[in-house]
Amino acid sequence: MNLGCFVKTAVSVFSFVAVCTELFGQVVVPGTQTNGSESNNIRVAVPFLLIAPDARLGSMGEAGVAVQPDANAMAVNPAKLAFLDRKYGFSISYSPWLKSLVPDISLTYLTGFYKTDEKTTLGAALRYFNLGELQLTDINQQDLGVYSPNEIAFDVVYSRQMSQSFSLGTSLRYIYSNLTSGQFSSGQQTKPGTAIAVDVSAYFKKPAIFLGTDAILSAGLNISNIGTKMSYSETGESSFLPTNLKIGGASTFLIDDYNQFTFALDFNKLMVPTQPVYDANGKIIAGKDPNRSVPSGMFGSFSDAPGGISEEIKEVSIAAGMEYWYSQQFAFRAGYFYESPQKGNRRYFTLGAGLKYNVFNIDIAYLLANAQKSPLANTLRFTMLFNFGEAKN
Repeated sequence: MNLGCFVKTAVSVFSFVAVCTELFGQVVVPGTQTNGSESNNIRVAVPFLLIAPDARLGSMGEAGVAVQPDANAMAVNPAKLAFLDRKYGFSISYSPWLKSLVPDISLTYLTGFYKTDEKTTLGAALRYFNLGELQLTDINQQDLGVYSPNEIAFDVVYSRQMSQSFSLGTSLRYIYSNLTSGQFSSGQQTKPGTAIAVDVSAYFKKPAIFLGTDAILSAGLNISNIGTKMSYSETGESSFLPTNLKIGGASTFLIDDYNQFTFALDFNKLMVPTQPVYDANGKIIAGKDPNRSVPSGMFGSFSDAPGGISEEIKEVSIAAGMEYWYSQQFAFRAGYFYESPQKGNRRYFTLGAGLKYNVFNIDIAYLLANAQKSPLANTLRFTMLFNFGEAKN
């Protein structure tokens, strides 16, 4: 299988490895894959930050940087919060994760927002990734007990309309990754990893006549997880955060008073170093040294792949989604996500539905994939949203 590895220990200083999945492809087993392709890893810490946490985003193939905003907008584009049409609200999302492999991994996501005035919105979000129970062993396979690792990210968000059509937004994020319970590994005592990161985002929307129909055309950009490196010991290696560039567009067609369609397309690129190709002596024979600063890693991520421009293109994943609303009460959603076989090989369809009643929304998403090839198959996401205050005219 062309599966990326989600390693519960996240870095090599740990003596245990828990789950290997095609979660994202940012941590890929080096060398030749079973289909004969060469795979050059992109290694990052805390890849759970790249999981689409809410059901609406998850049911549209993870395309959402430019779709109409809701309380979960800060997960994909904080700038969209400025265009919310309610005074305040909150949401809760839950997803059993990798349930076909492990029964007790889950992702919980809580958000809240408040509009201080017509142009400014403040928000906060808490993301909690529970990795279930893990049997710890040392390098000699000696029992070290059972531990429940977890990871947390807390965001504070600011979003402001710069004009009737354009907004900017940013998130300040604190990340805490507790994976080893302070165990010793390779003569070093491990510790929880911590980091600070920011998101920088923009959003544009404008009413128009498109294809002969009243429409809202929108575009969005979000560079997420720009921050410090993370380490799990005092002297161990430090890993990049999953800095990600997400850019896309959407068109919402207002067919009549009852029918509304949205079509969205996003492109994603991890802005972290691609691992080079080494010879038997550990000398780099293709690509660039990944041990560099965060700014250098970000800007160099567009030109450091050993395979040149063709490999850089393969590092761009594509998400496409569709949403249909009837009478602003019932929604149906579908989407598709594509990732190159050499860069993780995530390829799947998504489906979802939503119900809106008064101040309450409920959404559900389902991931369709080959259960023999993808541990993400049959993944479910659930979201409840509550919106309060008078809607703007």
